[in-house]
Amino acid sequence: MSEVGPLFRMVCTPEALAGAPDGWAAETLRDGEVAWLIDDGGLETINAAAHALDLITVSIVRSEESEALQAETVMAFAGSFPLVWVGPRFSDSVRTWARERRPMTLLVEADGQLPAEERGRIGRFLALLGRQTE
Repeated sequence: MSEVGPLFRMVCTPEALAGAPDGWAAETLRDGEVAWLIDDGGLETINAAAHALDLITVSIVRSEESEALQAETVMAFAGSFPLVWVGPRFSDSVRTWARERRPMTLLVEADGQLPAEERGRIGRFLALLGRQTE
């Protein structure tokens, strides 16, 4: 993370970053802040991901009773930061929110580990974001 704070926020399950090439997640998140969504592995997978990324503390997005409420919580967490949001699917209202908000937003549909092409999309998004903040 940069000395002045994160340049972006990322929301995903720990599984999304599992299976990425060594160092990819740490490098990707270097200037950002990740908040985990709890998946079927619960806190154990979050703890394992924290160890893999050498994070001493982590943020967890609270779980909600419905997909709509979960989306609202993630949107509230995004605040005024650019956002990378990895999830299995996104509603039309989330897509509209992402398209219309001022900070850059990347929605990545992935159920489980991020495929190589999606890691590439995230890399390009963050490179573009980095050029805009120079």
